Amino acid sequence: MEYIERIQATLDYMEHHLDRPITMEELAKVACFSVFHFHRVFALTLGSTAADYLRKRRLAKAAELLRTTDQRVLDIALATGFQSHEAFARAFKRQFELTPLEYRKSGLSLALQPFVTLTRAPRLHEGGIMMTPKIVTKSAFKLIGYGLETETNEGKNHHDIPAFWQRYLQENLRANIPNKLRPNVEIGMCTNFDPETGRFTYVIGFEAESFDNVPEGMMCITLPEATYAVFTTPKASNADFPSSIQQTWAQAFQEWFPTSGYQACTPEFEWYDERSESDIDKQMDIYIAIVKE
Repeated sequence: MEYIERIQATLDYMEHHLDRPITMEELAKVACFSVFHFHRVFALTLGSTAADYLRKRRLAKAAELLRTTDQRVLDIALATGFQSHEAFARAFKRQFELTPLEYRKSGLSLALQPFVTLTRAPRLHEGGIMMTPKIVTKSAFKLIGYGLETETNEGKNHHDIPAFWQRYLQENLRANIPNKLRPNVEIGMCTNFDPETGRFTYVIGFEAESFDNVPEGMMCITLPEATYAVFTTPKASNADFPSSIQQTWAQAFQEWFPTSGYQACTPEFEWYDERSESDIDKQMDIYIAIVKE
């Protein structure tokens, strides 16, 4: 089954079960993915997490019932998968800046999350940005660096991470990181994924010989040995470098994984070496840990 069909199956499943709790494990099973791989594919396909899409669809259904029926607010809350009047009212106010009763009385038309029907995108032909990855095994290693909390919902990470890199470089934060094993290789790593919310931590740092004498405010992470698919970004200018990285992440999941026989798992990280220092032909590598399907 094509990835687009697997994700559509989860969208259909959510739509038919808006009246009850749905877990990410449940949706991943519908898609025949691991929870981590499902989170990655869904977010790259729709630009938000499954949990965020589901929440917005519940609220859209609730708003429709508030506008078109005289059902009690509590009954609408329960019919759209919320466990209490209070939880529903908080979610509704946070999304629309109105309470359910205020909306019912207002006569306003809200911008609601529609049900999504996916269409199959054409695959890239020879000459596109997608490249066949190298499959490598990397031994366990230590990482010391600075962390940023962000999320995949509505592409927030695509704004936060480039801005984080800009601050890191402008303030020369790399100079503060001790015990560098490879002083010419910086690593940007995604860790602490929460598939229910889309939140994760992005860390910029270096492989480390040890965790001795690490300054306060830095993160120390030990990565296990893993097998990775390694994707190299196309050569790009300074201005186009961030988008080339984002596109390569997307194409890895949209073009390579569907026919690879693998699924993604943790860890995953970006590898910046001397190629990233060029002003006109910048490149870097993306390491995604993999397991056989």
